Amino acid sequence: MPGFRTRRTSDERSGQLTRPPRSPTLSPPATKPTIKTRLLRLTPHENIYTLPNILTFSRLLAAPLVGYLVVHDQHAWALGLFAYAGITDLVDGWVARRWQLQTVVGTVIDPMADKALMTVLVGVLAWKGAMPLWLAGIILSRDVLLGVAAVYYRYISLPPPKTLARYWDFSLPSAEVRPTGISKVNTALQLGLIGWTVGMPLVVWGGWGETLESGLVGLQYLVATTTVWSGASYLYTKDAVKILTPEESEQRAARK
Repeated sequence: MPGFRTRRTSDERSGQLTRPPRSPTLSPPATKPTIKTRLLRLTPHENIYTLPNILTFSRLLAAPLVGYLVVHDQHAWALGLFAYAGITDLVDGWVARRWQLQTVVGTVIDPMADKALMTVLVGVLAWKGAMPLWLAGIILSRDVLLGVAAVYYRYISLPPPKTLARYWDFSLPSAEVRPTGISKVNTALQLGLIGWTVGMPLVVWGGWGETLESGLVGLQYLVATTTVWSGASYLYTKDAVKILTPEESEQRAARK
């Protein structure tokens, strides 16, 4: 209005205008990690999809097929597939050592594949009368006991929580199986015995029949001895089964 002067504030006199305070910016609420996410962070996983493990899995799948071929007297095909299993058993170990592809699950499924093949063929050959029942009983009893022990050690070594899904998650390393020396010898002798027995119907013996039959019987008694010996070796060998510490599990998982 004319004749009146408005009173300026100190901020206006200094050239600064008062601005209303800004409202704080609200950030989205942090999502709470799920139990599964937290377990994945705490428990190390290792890469199980390696060439040695794939070869070992193929041996597992070949076991029932070889048994089916023997039951139907397809000995040539059975012997060929059995030879494939034996070759891959050598190759997968060499590849794992050569290119540093060893995994904890490999130490478990490798003997598992061997035992699956042995169990199927021992049962089939005993059923067909090509192998004595007493020898089949010794071999199968040992494998059953070792299988029960493997289930037990997997359970006690698995980090909590001990769920069924985590139990069968082989990318969670918890225990390592180290075959004993006599166990390796026994496996080789058992494979030789099975291959010999499966291939016998394909051979024309001529005058060597009795000699080869006697050799087969001798091999059967030798396999019975090494089977009992190798089973007992897991009881008195301290490092046959090793439960991994958290640090060792992380080192295994870091190799993936």
